[in-house]
Amino acid sequence: MSVQILAEYLEYLEVERGLSENTVDAYRRDLSDFLDFCISKNVCEFKDVTRSEISMYILNLHDKKYSSTSIMRKIASLRGLYKWMCANEKCTSDPTLTIEQPKLPKCLPKVLSVKEIEEILNQHLNDVQKVIIELLYGCGLRVSELSELDVSNINIKGKYLQCLGKGSKERIVPLGSKAISALKKYLPQREFIIKKFNLDEGHLLLNEDGREITRQDIYNFVHEQGKKIHKTISPHTLRHSFATHLLENGADLRVVQELLGHSDVSTTQLYTHISKKRLKDVYFAINK
Repeated sequence: MSVQILAEYLEYLEVERGLSENTVDAYRRDLSDFLDFCISKNVCEFKDVTRSEISMYILNLHDKKYSSTSIMRKIASLRGLYKWMCANEKCTSDPTLTIEQPKLPKCLPKVLSVKEIEEILNQHLNDVQKVIIELLYGCGLRVSELSELDVSNINIKGKYLQCLGKGSKERIVPLGSKAISALKKYLPQREFIIKKFNLDEGHLLLNEDGREITRQDIYNFVHEQGKKIHKTISPHTLRHSFATHLLENGADLRVVQELLGHSDVSTTQLYTHISKKRLKDVYFAINK
């Protein structure tokens, strides 16, 4: 049955591939949506799906106004599933082989200036909020990496932190002086919260009521800070800004790749294009 196959595949992704819980959940949602669509077309088994059903599914996604990026992700989920099914003899042919990927618009991610980062930090932020900004921007962490940090991952004396990135890959990220200063101010307050609510040591980011700060909490907080400087931003905007500012100040591309936790340097090369664009923008602004 397709439900059983889906469960086996998700277990494979989690156990053998070592993908994070968030990534596996994304696969689950994508593939469950596809299965629901197929069932609506009276095709109840993954092995019975043809190129025709997949084409109709993609058209349906377009009709629902899904972005090209979302459609690409859903197609990638299907390709992964059918590649695994063929390798494990759960189907005899792969209906995804000839699917064309939608073309993505060539747009560079948003980047804040150093001045805009400073404007955010100069808002009336509490201690944990300052830590959030300093670790997203000062360390270039992904929001999931930040939300999952334990206090044991922070080494203030050694001036570094350990985080678990995509594919459960652990990396070491240096802590700058501003991040260390923010942490030193926040950690005693965190210890007070731990004792007040009799909490277990562990999760780094805690609200004053003792609740763990989640990915969504961080996203909402950063979005609100963006409004204050008249920008629409997300936690990833701060990560983009971190990488771009490093390259603009002469950092080596391979070093930035390691700091960001990119498995392929071609992903990091995107930021060289951002730097060049920003350089052109500044030049033409000065020479109008």
